[in-house]
Amino acid sequence: MKAKITITEALQEVKTIDARIQKKKEFIFNFLFRQNNQRDPHEKDGGSASLIAKERQSINDLLERKISIRNAINVANAENSITIKDQSRTISEWLVWKRDVAPTLKAVLNETAARLQSMRQDVSRKGLTVTQNAPAEVTLDVIVNVNEAELAKQIENLEETLSTLDGQFSLRNATISIEI
Repeated sequence: MKAKITITEALQEVKTIDARIQKKKEFIFNFLFRQNNQRDPHEKDGGSASLIAKERQSINDLLERKISIRNAINVANAENSITIKDQSRTISEWLVWKRDVAPTLKAVLNETAARLQSMRQDVSRKGLTVTQNAPAEVTLDVIVNVNEAELAKQIENLEETLSTLDGQFSLRNATISIEI
């Protein structure tokens, strides 16, 4: 029988599965071996070897459940979209964008802004000026080849997109149902 739950509930179940597996591992490792002259503490329940085999099977079953949950989430993420400003992508694409694209984009934009700021301070100490356009005559002025207002706007847009995206992920995780 398939159960229908939200992605938020499914993600919580994955955390619970991980915690259960950890407890089962601890049980297995605590009773993995004993000296021959020691009594088996699980003799009444069929012996430690039997209980360990059951726990190992239980771990395998939990891992299969985890695969089913993750797969159902992946399918839902591929089928549902989020639109931020004029950009529409599937949730899967947004997750890749956030993990792989946004950090690189953010680093490039922020380093560009930092280098421009550093250059401005250096130029100011030297008594030179910074200009956007090359003057008609040759001077020692420093020409900036980037529209700094546009750069600041891009940095702001990126931060806004990331913030909006986090809210949309939370909203979608709470409202999209999956079958497991």
